[in-house]
Amino acid sequence: MTIDGASNVNGARARIVLVSRSGMVHESVVSIRYPAMNNEAEYKALIAGLQLALWMEANSVHVFYDSRLIVGHLNDDY
Repeated sequence: MTIDGASNVNGARARIVLVSRSGMVHESVVSIRYPAMNNEAEYKALIAGLQLALWMEANSVHVFYDSRLIVGHLNDDY
């Protein structure tokens, strides 16, 4: 799963790309309809991606992320 969240004056969005072991690709964009800080958008993206993985009945998930804060929290480094 590759995730990216971003916010600006127009709102926030999360882009999620899930790739199954068989190579099936599922892309999704989630809009956050209220003003959000960039870190909040990043967390919302992660939650939406995990919910999508659950919906797709994934047994395990490898998360690729460009947010050092989120990765630090996921790896229990922070």
